[in-house]
Amino acid sequence: MNARNTAPGSHAISRTALYEEVAERLRISIFAHELAPGSWIDEQMLADRFGISRTPMREALKVLASEGLVILKPRRGCYVTELSDTDLDQIFPVIALLEGRAAFEAAQKANTSDLAELDRIHADLERHAAGNDANHFFEANDAFHTALQEIADNRWLKQLIGDARKVIKLTRRQSLEVDGRVDQSLAEHRQVMAAIKRRDPNEAARAMHDHLLSGRAALSELKKSK
Repeated sequence: MNARNTAPGSHAISRTALYEEVAERLRISIFAHELAPGSWIDEQMLADRFGISRTPMREALKVLASEGLVILKPRRGCYVTELSDTDLDQIFPVIALLEGRAAFEAAQKANTSDLAELDRIHADLERHAAGNDANHFFEANDAFHTALQEIADNRWLKQLIGDARKVIKLTRRQSLEVDGRVDQSLAEHRQVMAAIKRRDPNEAARAMHDHLLSGRAALSELKKSK
């Protein structure tokens, strides 16, 4: 027998499990609000649409349930998570602490290349804000936060923030619907950028922490106006 065929790690790596691919497609639909918060998920209809059986669909929904994106109710089925005010009041301070720490570490570690990338993304934020383009501003905002996490280079922070952000994304970009919020968010990003360029980790952490809590306040204001 050829020893190479039996050596540990010699087997080809299999492709992504089907249920993981299904879970990702469902995440995209949930974040885009194609599957709206609080809505019932028709497993059979989605399985037929994806051309799969109910088994990988159910496995995918279990994954999303573990991430807090859906709720499995015995004998009632599966529903997209709808965040309450209490949920938002609890999760925003947590992610503010986590992302504040990421900004702290990024300010300590950012090199010239990192700063150039942040400047590039921030320029996108400036351009989209000037054009009052909330959709692309939201995308650039997400890219900025992701870039900071990469610069911080702390896998534990990245994992925790990723888990929390999946839930936060259920609110989509609703905070940006508040009049003046895009400009306010841009000003907050400028403060974060200035602190990182000054290599001031404490100020970077404070600015990012306040930025996240400002987003929560905007959601509260939006709800009051409706």
